[in-house]
Amino acid sequence: MADFAVWAPTPEVVRLDVDGVAYPMSPTGGGWWRTALEVAPDARYGFLLDDDPQVLPDPRSARQPDGVHARSALWDDTGLTWTDQDWAGRRVDGAVIYELHVGTFTPGGTFDSAIEKLDHLVGLGVDFVELMPVNAFSGAHGWGYDGLLWYAVHEPYGGPDGLARFIDACHGRGLGVLIDAVFNHLGPSGNYLPRLGPYQSQTRNPWGSAINIDGADSDEVRRYIIDCALRWMRVFHADGLRLDAVHALVDTTAIHILEELAAETDALAAQLGRPLSLVAESDRNDPRTVAGRADGGYGIHAQWDDDVHHAIHTAVSGERQGYYADFGSLAALVTTLRNGFFHAATYSSFRHRRHGRPVPKSQIPATRLVAYTCTHDQIGNRALGDRPSQNLTSGQLAVKAALALLSPYTAMLFMGEEWGALTPFQFFSSHEDPQVARATAEGRKAEFADHGWDADDIPDPQDPQTFQRSTLDWAELEAPHHAQLLGVYRALVGLRRETGTDGSWLAPGEIGYDEDRRWIAMRRGPVLLICNLSDAEVSVPVRGEPVLAWGSPQTVADATVLPGHSFVVLRPEGESSRRL
Repeated sequence: MADFAVWAPTPEVVRLDVDGVAYPMSPTGGGWWRTALEVAPDARYGFLLDDDPQVLPDPRSARQPDGVHARSALWDDTGLTWTDQDWAGRRVDGAVIYELHVGTFTPGGTFDSAIEKLDHLVGLGVDFVELMPVNAFSGAHGWGYDGLLWYAVHEPYGGPDGLARFIDACHGRGLGVLIDAVFNHLGPSGNYLPRLGPYQSQTRNPWGSAINIDGADSDEVRRYIIDCALRWMRVFHADGLRLDAVHALVDTTAIHILEELAAETDALAAQLGRPLSLVAESDRNDPRTVAGRADGGYGIHAQWDDDVHHAIHTAVSGERQGYYADFGSLAALVTTLRNGFFHAATYSSFRHRRHGRPVPKSQIPATRLVAYTCTHDQIGNRALGDRPSQNLTSGQLAVKAALALLSPYTAMLFMGEEWGALTPFQFFSSHEDPQVARATAEGRKAEFADHGWDADDIPDPQDPQTFQRSTLDWAELEAPHHAQLLGVYRALVGLRRETGTDGSWLAPGEIGYDEDRRWIAMRRGPVLLICNLSDAEVSVPVRGEPVLAWGSPQTVADATVLPGHSFVVLRPEGESSRRL
């Protein structure tokens, strides 16, 4: 006997369709409709609303074998085989996270083919794999952020069974798993939720109608979100979630949905006996996102810090366009490495207003912020989807890696970054609706044409070649210069683990720089990182025993000489090196 239920307060009549046969459903209060039926284990089903002949998929569907517009399929998680009974979990604080897109991580583009590369991640030394969205979306290929059925696992990746196999394989290798969850909007094609009830609000965000989390009848919508979030962790054994663009979750209620979700996540962690972590993407530079609930915050366990990315990238690359305009100086880099946010109640020329809020360091550990030099956004939202490795020298890439991985923050890498992959990561989609497909392609070209790019140079998101170009080329690892960079990444991750990450912030005397000569030095426990961001040789008045280096640094008298675009990690000598 299978139980079927759907929250659909808008229609007057709801029927269950199973393999083309309609059955009545009963209203059970609060907008819910239910029925129980003997059906085949692999039955395809959906819902009929009033007199409309279109069969709609289940909003809480676990499987969509034939795509997001077709009937849902029953799926029983009790049939999963788990071998991770000894997995005690791990906290995200201070970890090294590895973000990947299942469809382009390997040529196979599935969970099972991704499992074949997990030993590479173990050898790299990362702690967590962060999967870009794996919820069901329109078409075979896409980033996943235009999700339509949040509970279902994208079938071309391997569906729910494939995801379970992947997470089990990660746990068997000591890797935690975070899943990117998008609760701030729905995809443009195949969104049937408005026919069922007030799942969306009149408020709009950059991607369309916002989700109704604070209006009339929003309690069930909030439950829809929170149940989905907890399900990834309870049913699929995920170790946490990355929450997309939480600044777009418009919530005017006294208990913000992030606070509610964090509290229920902590309760589930206590029930399961293992840590669970929520990592937010937020554009607000508001430390209340990660402040404890007792301190008036939401209690989210960590958040992405774009200011760190901007400060490192601009200082190394020299780029200054768009939102990079306020960054680029070593002073900005030092401020960000010390304080977490560069914009902290300070004027942002890109936004033409004051932005952000200072982090109360006595309440919030540095490891609540996530530092990185590459993400899917910072690469894929460039006009050509070009990686830093396509524009910078290997020395510049190594310097960026050293600054991020030896910072006091939780660290994150983006797939292929560790060997300087030369494949781009472009924006791609495969919308089945021709009108949506055309609008996506034209909108992409228009957006970048407004910023001075030739529209003919912008890759068409719907062109299958755009997706194929974005797939990692693992054969690159056979080239010596790629292997050399990978070796440095491994050494930096190992050094980070050796020196520890306890959440403490950099003290003023633990970081110094010379703006004119373009060097920066940063202490991390017993070692000192010195980076030369210029292309000229520089002499830094510190000496010590080299632990790790890119380039050929030399000790001369009481100084260390670094060639252009290089770094060295020293165990410093003498009292003079204790303050910078």
